[in-house]
Amino acid sequence: MPNIKSAKKRVQVSGVRNERNKADKSALKTALKKFEAAAAEGNRTEAESAYKVAVKSVDKAAAKGILHKNNAAHKKSALTLKFNSVG
Repeated sequence: MPNIKSAKKRVQVSGVRNERNKADKSALKTALKKFEAAAAEGNRTEAESAYKVAVKSVDKAAAKGILHKNNAAHKKSALTLKFNSVG
């Protein structure tokens, strides 16, 4: 446990940010999994709505610094390819 006041605050702030990042990563993974499930099912309308949510969550994650911008672009490209292949 730190003794200096600023170090104590850093511990608190980093803990809060860690929890927030964990929640955001979890939401991102959930959105991606929902799209994958809809695409595997072959339901075009359900896959379309899940695709929109997944792309939006990838963009948010990139904006927040959870994903690198190139990683986000790669994920979005892969999602688009998969969505276009859904019958």
